[in-house]
Amino acid sequence: MADYYEILGVDKNASKDEIKSAFRKMARQWHPDINKAPEAEAKFKELGKAYETLMDDEKRATYDRYGEDGLSSAGFNTQGPFANGFGDLEEVFNSFFGGGFGFGGSRRQDPNAPQRGDDLRLDIEIEFEEAVFGLNREIKIDHLETCASCNGTGAKAGSKPQVCQTCGGRGSVQQTTRTVLGQFTQIVTCPHCHGKGSIISDPCPDCKGKGRKEVEKTIDVKIPAGVDNGSKMRLSQEGDAGVNGGVSGDLYIVIHVKPSNYYKREAYNVFTKLEITPAQAVLGDVVSIKTLDGDRDITIPAGIQYGEVVKIKGAGVPNISKPTIRGEHIVVVEVKTPTHISNEEKQLYQKLYEITKNKNANKGVKEKLKGVFK
Repeated sequence: MADYYEILGVDKNASKDEIKSAFRKMARQWHPDINKAPEAEAKFKELGKAYETLMDDEKRATYDRYGEDGLSSAGFNTQGPFANGFGDLEEVFNSFFGGGFGFGGSRRQDPNAPQRGDDLRLDIEIEFEEAVFGLNREIKIDHLETCASCNGTGAKAGSKPQVCQTCGGRGSVQQTTRTVLGQFTQIVTCPHCHGKGSIISDPCPDCKGKGRKEVEKTIDVKIPAGVDNGSKMRLSQEGDAGVNGGVSGDLYIVIHVKPSNYYKREAYNVFTKLEITPAQAVLGDVVSIKTLDGDRDITIPAGIQYGEVVKIKGAGVPNISKPTIRGEHIVVVEVKTPTHISNEEKQLYQKLYEITKNKNANKGVKEKLKGVFK
C-alpha cells in the first residue's frame, strides 16, 4: 500500500503549505489531460487521496497512527476526490486552492461546466454504550436532488434551455465605462441570464426552473464501535446534488456522545469508583461490579489503600481501528468510613483501637531502646 507522504514527495513533518505546493506540482505532471501515460489516471487519483488526507488534521492523525486501513475503520471515505472524474486542470486548482496558478490568467468559469454540490453537516446524539459498541442508525436529511422531471436542465419536458443571446453562453459580458482618465473595461455578470449562460423560457413546474429540488432522504448509517464525543464521519456524495452533471457533495456526520453517570472515559479506558469498608480494605474481598459487558466479580487485595486501582484488562472501549482490541476497565477504590454503627460494632472498633494503641506503644519503647544501645 503506497505511502501518502511518498506519493506527494514530502516528509512526515511537512506543513500544509508544503503539501499544497507538492500537490500543485505533481498535479501538473500527472493530470490525465496532460500526461497520456497509461498510469497517469491511477497516479492522479492517488495524489488526490494523499492531498485530501494530509490536509485534514483529523484524517492525518488517524493515518499517521493506523494507515489507510485505519481511515476506513474510522468511517472516513478513502476513495479520494477524483473517484468519479477529474475535471480540467484549472477547475481542479480552482476547487482546491481558489485558482490563480498560471494557466492562462484568471478566465471565468464556464457557467455550463459541471459544478460540485454543497457539503452538508448533520449532528446526531447517541448514548454512551452505543458509542462503545457501535450501532446502525436510520437518519433523515433534507438535501437538494437533481429534478427527475427535467433531468436537471430546469426546462419543462419537451423543451430545453436556450443559449443567452446577450453573452453567447459565457455568463459574462464586457462593459466599458468612460472616465476622465480614459476608458475602463471590466468583465461583469450578464444582466440577461444572471451568469447562467442560458435562458429558460418554459421552466420545469416541479423545480421551478432550478434543476434541483429539496427532498427528504433516509440513509442507513453504520457508526463504528469506539467512536468518541466529537467524532466525524463523512458519507461520500450524500450531500446536495451537483449542477450541470457535477458530482454531489458529501455529508458530514458529527457525533455527540451523552455522558455516562457511571463511567468516565479516557481514550479507550473507562474508569469507575468503588466504595469499600475499612474491614474490606484490611482483609481483602471479592465483590461484584457493573462492567460494559455485565456484572463481574473482582478481587480486592488485602491492605489496599484509598485511591489505589484494580484493573480489568479487555473490558474497556474497543479500538476504533482494531475493534478486537479493547482498553481497560479501571476501578478506583475509595475506603469509606462508616458514620452510623451499632453498639456491637462500636465495641469491636474500641477493642481494635486499643490493640493498635498498645502495639504502637510497644513499638515506641523498642524504638527508644534501639536509640539507647545505638
